[in-house]
Amino acid sequence: MYTAVDGARVPIRMWADPASVEDQAMRQLQNVANLPWVHGLAVMPDVHYGKGATVGSVIAMRDAVSPAAVGVDIGCGMSAVRTSLTAADLPDDLGKLRRRIESAVPVGFGLHKSPVNPAKVHGVGGWDAFWQGFGRLHEGVQQLHDRAARQIGSLGGGNHFIEVCLEQGGADSGRVWLMLHSGSRNIGKELAERHMAVARKLPHNADLPDRDLAVFVAGTPEMAAYRRDLFWAQDYAARNRATMVALVKLALAEVVPGTTFDDAISCHHNYVAEETYDGVELLVTRKGAIRAGSGDLGIIPGSMGTGSYIVRGLGNKSSFESASHGAGRRMSRNKAKKLFTADDLAAQTAGVECRKDSGVVDEIPAAYKDIETVIQAQTDLVEVVAHLKQVVCVKG
Repeated sequence: MYTAVDGARVPIRMWADPASVEDQAMRQLQNVANLPWVHGLAVMPDVHYGKGATVGSVIAMRDAVSPAAVGVDIGCGMSAVRTSLTAADLPDDLGKLRRRIESAVPVGFGLHKSPVNPAKVHGVGGWDAFWQGFGRLHEGVQQLHDRAARQIGSLGGGNHFIEVCLEQGGADSGRVWLMLHSGSRNIGKELAERHMAVARKLPHNADLPDRDLAVFVAGTPEMAAYRRDLFWAQDYAARNRATMVALVKLALAEVVPGTTFDDAISCHHNYVAEETYDGVELLVTRKGAIRAGSGDLGIIPGSMGTGSYIVRGLGNKSSFESASHGAGRRMSRNKAKKLFTADDLAAQTAGVECRKDSGVVDEIPAAYKDIETVIQAQTDLVEVVAHLKQVVCVKG
């Protein structure tokens, strides 16, 4: 159940302990709750401070949207696929599997030498119409077409990952899953930053307590332009993940011939959706939150050493049918780098085939909140379908 915190204009419904939320994040939430366009605000148990709007917040607005409340990685999200394999089917040398995945999917700033053939991405169509839409995007990104085309099917860095996981407990204990986390790559970032800059200069945003919360309002050309680019970037992110899923499936099937796969589960957790609550048509922004409508399947990851959850939404209207997007950071990347070493990372990822060098110390499990506690805090939002633990983790 949530705790209601006074937000002045609208109450802040919190599935996190208010006392545990850092002061910076609480100030952000109060600022959001006071925006004149806000209909409601829900806060997930993985909440933490973010640029402009708090990560782990669900903001429902009337006839307005804040691009900073979406974030720069438009459409970032998760995909997961259950395979026909069990733990015993995996090779003894998991390093071979990790290297095969890394050779199939560019990581970090990497991109493909040429665009991935869409024929490899079964079940996803409309590619010609999708790319035709690029020419209608913000004029400032038109020179990025080739890069965007070659980054479809690439991972990126930071907290993005590809994992091979084993199901924990139950009748399917030991079943192998594939899982990945990524978004709209450089093109999403470029679009987001351009629209944020436009929003900050609009007269109706002049008196906001935080200019990063600048909004576009309905019926304006600026809103129309943002919505066009936003929904295109969300589509790009979904296609990027679908392409990576296809490439990772091929990689696994090469290492373990005969592998078959269930349909993918996929969900955004940085995005905007048009939804109706309380009889009001709203623009619902989930920044670090997933949709958890009744029966919706979702994915809530922990960290690179602690496992993840497949969940089913319960359709709780109080949260605008939302749930957390992961464990959520409990410290900044800089603080993690100061506190921990590569040896600490190796100890905390024991049993996982992954990078264990200083370049990913900021992703150490101790930098994240406890995923079990996060799941327990939202039992009225989702029910657990499967608990997964990674044995291979690819990071950028």
